[in-house]
Amino acid sequence: MEIKAGPLLENIVTPHDLRKLNERQLKQVCDELRQYIIDVVSTKGGHFGASLGVVELTVALHYVFNTPTDQLVWDVGHQAYGHKILTGRRANFATQRVYKGLSGFPKRSESEYDTFGVGHSSTSIGAALGMAVANRLQNDNRQHIAVIGDGAMTAGMAFEALNHAGVENSNLLVVLNDNCMSIDPNVGALKEYLTDITTSKTYNKAKDKIWDLLGKVSKFGPNAQEIASKIENAVKTSLLSQSNMFESLSFRYFGPVDGHDVDYLQKVLADLKDIPGPKILHVLTKKGKGYKFSEEGNETVWHAPGLFNKDTGEIIKVTSASPQPPKYQEVFGHTIVELAEMNDKIVGITPAMPSGSSLNIMMKAMPTRAFDVGIAEQHAVTFSAGMATQGMIPFCNIYSSFMQRAYDQVVHDVALQKLHVIFCLDRGGLAGADGPTHHGTFDIAYFRCIPNMIVSAPMNEEELRNLMYTAQAENHGPFSIRYPRGNGVMVNWKTPFKLLKIGTGRKVKDGNDIAVLSIGHIGNEVTKAIETLVKQGISVAHYDMRFAKPIDELLLHEVFTKFSKVITIEDGCIMGGMGSAVIEFMVDNNYTAQVTRLGIKDEWIEHGEPAQLYAECNIDANAVIVSVTKMMNKGKSQTA
Repeated sequence: MEIKAGPLLENIVTPHDLRKLNERQLKQVCDELRQYIIDVVSTKGGHFGASLGVVELTVALHYVFNTPTDQLVWDVGHQAYGHKILTGRRANFATQRVYKGLSGFPKRSESEYDTFGVGHSSTSIGAALGMAVANRLQNDNRQHIAVIGDGAMTAGMAFEALNHAGVENSNLLVVLNDNCMSIDPNVGALKEYLTDITTSKTYNKAKDKIWDLLGKVSKFGPNAQEIASKIENAVKTSLLSQSNMFESLSFRYFGPVDGHDVDYLQKVLADLKDIPGPKILHVLTKKGKGYKFSEEGNETVWHAPGLFNKDTGEIIKVTSASPQPPKYQEVFGHTIVELAEMNDKIVGITPAMPSGSSLNIMMKAMPTRAFDVGIAEQHAVTFSAGMATQGMIPFCNIYSSFMQRAYDQVVHDVALQKLHVIFCLDRGGLAGADGPTHHGTFDIAYFRCIPNMIVSAPMNEEELRNLMYTAQAENHGPFSIRYPRGNGVMVNWKTPFKLLKIGTGRKVKDGNDIAVLSIGHIGNEVTKAIETLVKQGISVAHYDMRFAKPIDELLLHEVFTKFSKVITIEDGCIMGGMGSAVIEFMVDNNYTAQVTRLGIKDEWIEHGEPAQLYAECNIDANAVIVSVTKMMNKGKSQTA
């Protein structure tokens, strides 16, 4: 069913059309835009609360600034749905996050209005500053606006960019979208600081006077800079002393202002446009604003609720008559609590993803031993390293894609010192609808080359439990366990713990014609393929390698002694992955065999359902069947 836009929104193809409207029509545009997002996301899915919270801000920004000439940079991208709808993509908006459809995040190749591709947080200020400085060098006097959520401000990158921006004196406006949320509630001193500003009676008493003065800036023409200086002095003498955090970085701080008052917002933005140098506008918003059930409900749930009934707020859950396997993250969440009850040295750490990683289970059961450090992956790793020096056993849970941001800390702070930190890499492999910014395809390769690092991946829930148990039982140094997003394959997964020998795989099925070596969850695709191949009379041996490093050399000696045809398969990059380790072993030990490696090729994989992406990357059951059949037929033709 086609989703209709309201009468004003229907006629807005680009922001140029929006700017043809008069100011009195902006509220109606906001109402129609918010309703359109509700209509589409309720039936198609996607991120919800963040985009609803910035509807007024989105409209005001595009109304005041001459986008795309003026460059607007969104942080993370969860909040950019309204931006996409207003910038020529309303007709295709229902395809966002669908295979071959629009990305769920801003993407430079998708639109000239998407000035910077995002998916990871805290990059907007640095990117916008780079644009501003580049344009200054080219005598190009355009505006540059970075919209960053308060959660994203907890990352070191944001502060690094603020520190640099203060000395560049470039034409940069940072809009701090303060809603006290990232995906889960924000944590840390910055949250307390922003709350202090917004609740200060002293500040709020002076705010109206200051903003009345600011509202007159544009009327002063050449004297605008002088007036801005007076406003700055007024802010300094009227605000809390804490406001100097931004001012000490040579930013002019303005706000906080109501982020849901579009009339006031556009007036404030128009005035700030005339003030030179780096500025911060502190905007107060509410995630899920304008939709009763998200405003009153759990904000974490409404971040990306899936499909729901827009009239009742009921989230539509797919149910099954039979019990279903749990998500891998849930197995991690329950298992770490079991282990922590057995071992009082175990602690859990996550950078702002307690619900996404299921560490929230431990946070509820053992609140003093589980830590959300905010969107700060680098700090999460070094914090874990510090705890390890004191005899604790940190389980540092980070999405595989996000771990890339803390690579230096893994190398220098953990591996170089051979500290006992256990890295649980959620979303290993293809992450589905979140697309290339979230696919965890590189971790096997980028961890395999680090000395002292153990690299492992479980094929099922039982194996995940056993790897977690093994990792904490003895100090093996840094130990990584990667597992995918989504459900496993075992309904009865709470099996007794079993201590594994580091660097050992297992034979899943014996066979005589060809050997298939897998690592991780993708091994279940091999199991499916073998069911078909057996019917074709092909005898396939299946080995679950379990460890990419150290690799099971005894098992590989067995494989290359017995088989002349070998297939490796992994849901990670083929360059430097487990298949590469197998080839290296074969060459180093003077074996000769026909080896086919299945994995993710040297290219970016877009978004879609996991089954679609597995097929595209030739790592699903059908790809195994095709590869086995091809190798067997090649052998027959050579014999003939």
